[in-house]
Amino acid sequence: MEFAKAGFPVVGIDVEKSKVERIARGENYIDDVREDDLRELVRTGRLSATTDWGIAADLDVLILCVPTPFNRNKEPDLSAVTEAARAAARRLRPGQFVVLESTTYPGTTEEVLLPILAESGLRVGTDFCLAYSPERVDPGNRLYQIPNTPKLVGGVTVRCGKLAALLYRAIVIKVLPVSSPRAAEMAKLLENIFRNVNIALVNELAMLCDRMRIDIWEVVEAAGTKPFGFMSFQPGPGVGGHCIPVDPVYLSWKAKEFDFYTNFIDLAAEVNANMPYFAAHKAARALAARGTPICGARVLVLGVTFKRDVGDVRNSSALRLMEILAADGAAVSYHDPHVPELTLRGAAMRSVDLTPAALREADCVLIHTDHSLFRWDSIVPHCRLVFDTRNATQGVPAGENVIVKL
Repeated sequence: MEFAKAGFPVVGIDVEKSKVERIARGENYIDDVREDDLRELVRTGRLSATTDWGIAADLDVLILCVPTPFNRNKEPDLSAVTEAARAAARRLRPGQFVVLESTTYPGTTEEVLLPILAESGLRVGTDFCLAYSPERVDPGNRLYQIPNTPKLVGGVTVRCGKLAALLYRAIVIKVLPVSSPRAAEMAKLLENIFRNVNIALVNELAMLCDRMRIDIWEVVEAAGTKPFGFMSFQPGPGVGGHCIPVDPVYLSWKAKEFDFYTNFIDLAAEVNANMPYFAAHKAARALAARGTPICGARVLVLGVTFKRDVGDVRNSSALRLMEILAADGAAVSYHDPHVPELTLRGAAMRSVDLTPAALREADCVLIHTDHSLFRWDSIVPHCRLVFDTRNATQGVPAGENVIVKL
């Protein structure tokens, strides 16, 4: 979108035909994209999409933005990167520029992507250029978007780095070149692992405060009044999204190649992975205190995305939390204005209507994601029990007797 706005003719290549068809109709499926902008760019021919890689030979720049998840064994899955690289290599010609934006471990650009592209017989830095520039997008953030978020670029050669900086300066106010793709890859991991570690710290304190009968939310708010030397992080039922839960896995896996064990980072990932279990256990305790066993209890989950005001459920802790509650015998339903339907344990579920009757029928209303569309002062009065994992109900006086917090 930003490159098209800047005047470049842009083509999106995707394996999902439905997405390509929606773009052709000017229909948006990304929360942070304005449909009117998309429709205008498509109408004027500046933005189009296709499933045919054949067009790659006609393009000057190929930016790879494919998923980099982990597999069932918590190992990096670079299959999408290698598939895209092979497709690009078959059509690579002199003068083209390839950039990888997918989050990955240090060394991917030079050790995985470059050898595949080199199979074309072309030489990097001479015949074609290659760089890494991590995406820095915060879904739902209205203040910082692509143009005003500094962009890191690391080229395989000096020429590649200069070309990357020149490219992104067309759409980003500040471009920051680093010495190599490895440095850029590691910087991206550090950004997200920093968040993961600090979230784990406050989550561990939340579990301790639960045992000590101290309000963790009061503690965090109090500590946050210090004007220096403290950065506030909030506890929650777990971490989610396509970066924060994944990045520690990528770095830990790569570190073993160097006989290095990221114990500190691994521990943080373990703490956050355990939070859905802790949240489910505390919800069951709250129900038991009111004479309702978790087995057979009706639990209505509010918000299932990994963060507020977005429609992304990738790696959302809500999914694991709902699975745990269902495995314990609870009848689990959900409401999320951003997610009309989802698949849980192979079964399709639909978001239920958020009505006073639905709230009254639930033995427990569990707040997982505090979307701004929710009106807590209108929700809480209809509930028998509210288990609040986000401190969303702070200041709702009508619910003092029914609210239990993480």
